[in-house]
Amino acid sequence: MAKARLRTIADVGEFGLIARIERAARRAGAASGLVLGIGDDAALVRLRRGEDLAASSDAFVEDVHFRWQSQSPARVGRRALAASLSDLAAMGARPLVCLLSLAAPASLPLARADGLVRGLVAAARQHACPLAGGNLSAARETSLSLTVLGAVARGRALTRRGARVGDRILVTGSLGGAALAVARAARGGRLRHLPTPRLAAGRALARAPGVGGCIDVSDGLEADLGHLLAAARGGPLGAELDPARVPVPRGFRPACARLGLSPEALALRGGEDYELLFTAHPGAPSPAVLARRLGLPVTEIGRVVSRPKKRRVAPGEAGWRHF
Repeated sequence: MAKARLRTIADVGEFGLIARIERAARRAGAASGLVLGIGDDAALVRLRRGEDLAASSDAFVEDVHFRWQSQSPARVGRRALAASLSDLAAMGARPLVCLLSLAAPASLPLARADGLVRGLVAAARQHACPLAGGNLSAARETSLSLTVLGAVARGRALTRRGARVGDRILVTGSLGGAALAVARAARGGRLRHLPTPRLAAGRALARAPGVGGCIDVSDGLEADLGHLLAAARGGPLGAELDPARVPVPRGFRPACARLGLSPEALALRGGEDYELLFTAHPGAPSPAVLARRLGLPVTEIGRVVSRPKKRRVAPGEAGWRHF
């Protein structure tokens, strides 16, 4: 008798899908801190002496954060983990493990489920953050809920609270590229842009002297800078930002012009670049010195003030909003 062809996740069932995920995770390998992974009621992770645990969770919902029409399943999985790991980068933490809760309709093609997991475990292998467990559930649409656990030297975690008046405002890499890629995809193209969590840079930044507050740029520069200003001790504070100094990718402005888009709007409010936005006290190392330590371009784009007179950025600026 011919073997029935497996087409959807309903064809393999809950435990069959778990087995497929477990095999994919096992092939990707485990990090040294993972004591017990998929297959038990909980994962076991060992911390080093003198470390604090950093934990973050994120959700990626079909037709809100991704669309099957413009993205491959593997890209959805890779992007989801990269975005989650960016939160650990902003804390200066090293990844330990990730947990995946996958909700999907029974009709989800098995090839899509396999592709999601394949992309996620590929990113997990790249960033030494093995998939250690999770959950499965039926739902009307596909969603991935990811929890990432990391470790940071005790008392050395970067937070949003450290900005103060007189600080310089700096950002790694470039901004606007992700928003430009999304705009291209909205006009019928494929979305191929993948964020890179700045994990090594975050750990280096946590060791650098004179660093104030830090956040990753997920909702857009203005919005995330607003979050940083609102969280400052003694805040909320303000900022004077020079849009002309905001770094953008090579060829960004001509590409925006061809699509009839504002380069400034995309760079300031586009989001999903997952660069590190941070402040540095006046006596902290220069952008050039920080760039060498972080292994990335670092650009100074403004300063923290109590009552901004020029380009004002304050809590509540426009950017990505869930509700």
